[in-house]
Amino acid sequence: MTGPTADDPEALRERALSALLAARDRTTLLTTCVDEAELTAQHSPLMSPLVWDLAHIGNQEEQWLLRAVAGRDAMRPEIDPLYDAFEHPRAERPSLPLLAPAEARGYAAEVRGRALDVLATTPLHGTPLTDAGFAFGMIAQHEQQHDETMLITHQLRAGATALTAPDPERGEPFTGPADVLVPGGPFTMGTSTEPWALDNERPAHHRIVPPFLIDTTPVTNAAYQRFIDDGGYEEERWWAPEGWAMVRQNGLVAPLFWRREGGQWLRRHFGTVEPVPGDEPVLHVSWYEADAYARWAGRRLPSEEEWEKAARYDPVADRSMRYPWGDADPTPERANLGQRHLRPAPAGSYPAGESPLGVRQLIGDVWEWTDSGFLPYPGFAAFPYREYSDVFFGGDYKVLRGGAFSVDAVACRGTFRNWDHPVRRQIFAGFRTARDAGPADTAERV
Repeated sequence: MTGPTADDPEALRERALSALLAARDRTTLLTTCVDEAELTAQHSPLMSPLVWDLAHIGNQEEQWLLRAVAGRDAMRPEIDPLYDAFEHPRAERPSLPLLAPAEARGYAAEVRGRALDVLATTPLHGTPLTDAGFAFGMIAQHEQQHDETMLITHQLRAGATALTAPDPERGEPFTGPADVLVPGGPFTMGTSTEPWALDNERPAHHRIVPPFLIDTTPVTNAAYQRFIDDGGYEEERWWAPEGWAMVRQNGLVAPLFWRREGGQWLRRHFGTVEPVPGDEPVLHVSWYEADAYARWAGRRLPSEEEWEKAARYDPVADRSMRYPWGDADPTPERANLGQRHLRPAPAGSYPAGESPLGVRQLIGDVWEWTDSGFLPYPGFAAFPYREYSDVFFGGDYKVLRGGAFSVDAVACRGTFRNWDHPVRRQIFAGFRTARDAGPADTAERV
């Protein structure tokens, strides 16, 4: 398949149903694997209690599918302010009169039952919200994004692991080139045709990018350890001023969850402690750490447009694709997505998912920091509400691309844009590096 299309409304309806059900299955897993005390506790001031996310998911579904699409009266108008993400910062949410776990589950389930009735009877055309089932796709994406947030909370919580999943397969070590030349010239960035793309991915527009080289795979734990061993956290020259201040104020010496013990690096990973696997992409680094590593390595982080050109551009067909491998949807052979595993696959995995230029793991495994701030595209129009993207533009946010093992395919595309503060470390973020291409690089690789 190549995504939902308005030409086949019943297939589109089935796709929306499948996306909604998959999201709810994941929400259920994340909120039933711990007891009520764990659901209502705040495991980090950076995160909401899990029970807040559960009721917020139901409240957003009610607001958009039952009220906005179906025109129904509010079921619980008095709880709207409690679950407004802009009204109450995460650190304050435990003090609110939140729905108890059983009540939150019941509310979300009742909303879902009514929403599925709306999906079954609503024409998927005629309004901006219903065209190609956009509102249903938006809500599936919203729930999956909160599922990822809840997975981060599970990583932050103390105690034994509550989640299990098989590890990715470990094939032969990757022996391909360290980096790949991306040719200079124009390409189409963003989309005007992806039916469930969110407002910040739109519209499609042309960008001209000079030639550059980009890492074939994300930077690994082993490579990052060389930066640490070389005194990377002790040398101010590698760091942006704000990043150096963060390092000194917090005594940082390694990625979040790492510790040195008995001459080796260990990390806490979903409630277990394990040796840091050298061949996996590095996780839980801030933008400042990624930027410092890149400077130490004599390189830089790619810009957002460079990342997207590496991920979507087919030089033979001279076009931008939906994904690095083409227009077909993600499969387990192409990308590590959907919490199928609880860790990234070794760097160089998924040859079936590489781009026409030979870049691997651009989708899935780890979110990748870029050097770009979060800004609107030319011709941007906020839809269906300003608070999704517009209020975040131009501030202290850096763009991340590509998704991670924690991201579902419905919320991950070659055009999908994530953003966060450059200090954030709890997210499932890593990076790859780039550098400008000179005449010698271009000549060598033609």
